[in-house]
Amino acid sequence: MLQLKLMALTLTWWSINHHGAVADSSGVTFLLNFNCNPVNKTIYVGTFFDTINGSISELRAKVSNESMHFATAEQGRGETLVYAMFQCRNYLSINDCLACFDTAETQIRKCYGAKGARVIYNGCFLRYEDEKFYDQITEPGNGVSCGKRIAENVIPFNAAAKQVLIDLPIATPRIKGFYAATKTQVGGTAIYTIAQCVETAKVNDCLACMIVGYSNIHTCLPYTDGMAYDAGCFIRYSETPFFADNQVIDITPYLKQEHPTHKWHIISGFVGGVGLVVILLVLFVCHRRSKNSKRNPTGDILRATELIGPINYKYKDLKAATKNFSIKYKLGKGGFGNVYKGTLKNGKIVAVKKLILSQASNIDDDFKSEAKLISNVHHRNLVRLLGCCNEGQERILVYEYISNRSLDRFLFGNKKGSLNWKQRYDIILGTARGLAYLHEEFYVPIIHRDIKTTNIFLDDDLQPKIGDFGLGRLLPGDGTHLNTRFGGTLGYTAPEYAIHGQVSEKADIYSYGVVVLEIISGQKSTEVKLDANVHEYLLQRTWKLYERGMHLELVDKDLESNEFDAEEVKKIIEIALLCTHASAAMRPTMSGVVVLLKR
Repeated sequence: MLQLKLMALTLTWWSINHHGAVADSSGVTFLLNFNCNPVNKTIYVGTFFDTINGSISELRAKVSNESMHFATAEQGRGETLVYAMFQCRNYLSINDCLACFDTAETQIRKCYGAKGARVIYNGCFLRYEDEKFYDQITEPGNGVSCGKRIAENVIPFNAAAKQVLIDLPIATPRIKGFYAATKTQVGGTAIYTIAQCVETAKVNDCLACMIVGYSNIHTCLPYTDGMAYDAGCFIRYSETPFFADNQVIDITPYLKQEHPTHKWHIISGFVGGVGLVVILLVLFVCHRRSKNSKRNPTGDILRATELIGPINYKYKDLKAATKNFSIKYKLGKGGFGNVYKGTLKNGKIVAVKKLILSQASNIDDDFKSEAKLISNVHHRNLVRLLGCCNEGQERILVYEYISNRSLDRFLFGNKKGSLNWKQRYDIILGTARGLAYLHEEFYVPIIHRDIKTTNIFLDDDLQPKIGDFGLGRLLPGDGTHLNTRFGGTLGYTAPEYAIHGQVSEKADIYSYGVVVLEIISGQKSTEVKLDANVHEYLLQRTWKLYERGMHLELVDKDLESNEFDAEEVKKIIEIALLCTHASAAMRPTMSGVVVLLKR
């Protein structure tokens, strides 16, 4: 019940930037997206207007006279061509479909003179272009609109809604007409869902669009309503009926057609993350980018072929820089090896990590490729990998040197009590930003696997920099981030990782939540506090204080009450508890945490 209460409390703040709010979506003309392309200065306006009008009139005739829910039209006047497409949701009557058409036509006329335009409502969409676009399914501008009310029974609602939203992308491309409508009973209520692709789509393209739609719409949970839209597909769910029960389609046969192994790959990709790379989506996007590279340049998206290799240091130079890896220059010891302070020949001070790795035939290739990848990670809240050494059996990484060393010294060591509240907040926010970059913004998602205070370093301005990221990738034979040998630290480790070895971005988020509680309390996660003759670890103690509404009892006694806002501290404690939710699926993404912290 505590987790349920906390989820309801925390999610009232959670309106991530790309979420619209569903105001009144009960009708068919709730506007979701409207876009005009640049004006085409080379065309003769009068002729172009006539051609657009002709195409749209043809579409209306097909809907009205032929009772069609989907139609395309092409009109030409001399060298001027206009392609148009209209689709309304299959559950609508023709009268409702025409009403939506009329609204869309009025709206899209505001773009006349533009080369193309698109308007999307919850009940229909209308588009025209001066180029043929019927095979374009997923495009920039896709998005999501979420409701304002959280489900009363969050856990069963989430479970049921997520399952049907996973099933729809699998079933819809297999159904003739690319349309599915389902009703799922959850206790005394029901979840109504539909999914639809344009009928000119190919099966694989419809699937790809559905995946994008799922990655958007699942972030609406546990709100009771959500809609995801794109150029060629649409997904909607609601606790409020928006179509009749006799319009429900049994999608079970279409799910059974899928090979079990292939279906699991799709589902695991879906569940992997709000904001994360789905394998099928990546393949689709890569295909589209290579196909349309001239029309849609990749901009600053980092590709594997563009990665710059790290500096290759000689072992003898690193040995000299650290005075033969002298214990006098030892900065610390981690699960992957010891770290030493070193001074290079040019006077630059660096941190040298001497890795301890097992022997493996593929170690050379793995180490070189992964070190190259990690050296291209650049973010102000991440420690920079400068180079490496790969000689004989030696595997050494060279990092930028961080003067203030690790966060644990400021919380539990000789610097204890020296951080004020603003500095602690900046560390909490900066660490979240660094993890969000690793999980969601870099070329490939990187899971840290060992977030803790000794792996967070503070620069001269006491800003955080996460270290040791990507080291799990250097372990020979670690071919997956889904199930691997345990590499975390007890006290910070998510239960699914510690018990079953299942590691994902959500394991990092759990560890982050524990670190936040340590920053606020000044107490180690593994330290036992005696409270009313009961021995409690930090997380246990926090939950009990939260239950009694005594959040502020957790705050480090070294902090003065007049230097922080009580409500802000309470909010951050609740965010930390949400991050440490026992269910990985209920934890937010790191980008979501950043938004919550900044609200």
